Amino acid sequence: MTIIKVIKGTKDILPQDAGAWQRLEAKALEVFSKYGYREIRTPIFEATELFARGVGDTTDIVNKEMYTFEKSDRSLTLRPENTAGVVRSFIENGMARLSAPVKLWYKGPMFRYERPQAGRQRQFHQVGVEMFGIKESSADAEVIMLAVDYLKSLGLNDLVVELNSLGCPKCREEYKAKIKEVLKPEFENLCEDCQNRYEKNPLRLLDCKVESCKAIFEKPEIQKVIQSDFICEECAEHYSSLKTYLDKLGVKYVENKLLVRGLDYYNRTVFEIKSNNLGSQNAVCGGGRYDSLVKNLGGEDTPAVGWAMGMERLNSLLPEVEPEKLDGYIVSNSPLEAFALAQELRDAGKRVEFDLSNKKFTKQLEKASKTANFALILGEDEINLNKVSVKNLETSEQVTVDRNMVLNQLEK
Repeated sequence: MTIIKVIKGTKDILPQDAGAWQRLEAKALEVFSKYGYREIRTPIFEATELFARGVGDTTDIVNKEMYTFEKSDRSLTLRPENTAGVVRSFIENGMARLSAPVKLWYKGPMFRYERPQAGRQRQFHQVGVEMFGIKESSADAEVIMLAVDYLKSLGLNDLVVELNSLGCPKCREEYKAKIKEVLKPEFENLCEDCQNRYEKNPLRLLDCKVESCKAIFEKPEIQKVIQSDFICEECAEHYSSLKTYLDKLGVKYVENKLLVRGLDYYNRTVFEIKSNNLGSQNAVCGGGRYDSLVKNLGGEDTPAVGWAMGMERLNSLLPEVEPEKLDGYIVSNSPLEAFALAQELRDAGKRVEFDLSNKKFTKQLEKASKTANFALILGEDEINLNKVSVKNLETSEQVTVDRNMVLNQLEK
């Protein structure tokens, strides 16, 4: 019979790997709570229209990468990202009535049909934050500071924030027109994706990773337009204020005029955070401001800003987590007595196992040495005298104590 295997682009998270994921999640709860963010959990599938309207029908995600299916004459899609879902929940559950800012964070699986590669799967996981209700640049500064704080709490210290402002819809239109004008002579030399984006979303051309396109964008006459200060006075003031906050907070940043992000809903601030933890620069976080998204999805006009991080990428940059050992492993030829002692210690909050199949003492001791800090030996003499021999498996020191003193011995 043919063995059924995991679907291409997905991976099992095995018990020996789960500790690394639990570390990311525990740190998220710890750090985000300090800033007043509360967890939200949205469904992993939504109405397809949500992503078409929210993420943007000119994006690769909507055009090429979504997992969409029909059920009862309705089009549904596995979420390719979670900002649109959080915004939908914000609107549907009347969170606009809450006192601003509304601060939310999430974690969970996302789905995109793209070529699997190192650190990128078709089912992948993200952790992210969203803040609603604050238009001032202080909100942008806080979510960036929160991301930096979270990454540092995980041990990623060599961080650089790349920063740009896309302006507002009004000033951005003029910039788009200039981009199209200066690239028009090069249109035939652009890759197929860039040719498609030329009319629909010319800013996305700047995000192209094809080397021939990148070479075109480096030409002096094109760089002159890209590097121009196109944003209006109000957007420029917002951007300048953000940089003042980051300077005050000691956050290192560099300005990158080519940074546009891959989603249509961004305006004004966009940013990425890169880590040099393994010697080569890796983007670990991306986000920005999306002031029009709530209104575009049917809610009240509400400013918003947030970011997301790929958890697979984070795990690849961090050292492996050593599996945590049990507090004790009970070695005994009496499964009944071992079970009773194990339950006493578990009730007291200790992590304890014993041999369910009643193997030989030597095999049990071997298992104990690999999995636990202490071997709790219940031989015939110990059982008759109501005692337990407690062996420290690191120092080999062994003492025999009354059964009711085992817990104290483990806590020494």
